[in-house]
Amino acid sequence: MSFASVLVLNGPNLNLLGTREPAIYGSETLDDIAKLCGDAAERLNLSIDFCQSNAEHQLIDWLHAARTKVDGIVINPAAYTHTSVAIADALSAIEKPVIEVHISNVHRREAFRHHSYVSAAADGVIVGCGTQGYVLALERMAAILEHRAAK
Repeated sequence: MSFASVLVLNGPNLNLLGTREPAIYGSETLDDIAKLCGDAAERLNLSIDFCQSNAEHQLIDWLHAARTKVDGIVINPAAYTHTSVAIADALSAIEKPVIEVHISNVHRREAFRHHSYVSAAADGVIVGCGTQGYVLALERMAAILEHRAAK
């Protein structure tokens, strides 16, 4: 059985998880999330590439490279959610399924966090489920890819 390939991208400041605002983001680190995603991917028969960058251009470069290499994208764009038309455009250009993830419930936070440029390019958005949101995103991605393969 072949594995579907999913890029799991993480935006700025997520490298500080575990120490940055634990009351909002919890105590798990990005390495913990990478392991959680790896375990879920194995269970779901997915191959994942898990990346993080604080640089917008790096995230965009990874998205451009993914156009011909992956079957889907899971992205936590972090603060770029609310500011980056460029990331939204890159996601739209990929023409692959996209699931947007946020650890916290952005709708219960500051008003500027309520708007997402990325959501318009996403097939689904998962917010406020903590790090479990990544697993939910991978489960949804697996279902989307399975449905597309069955067509």
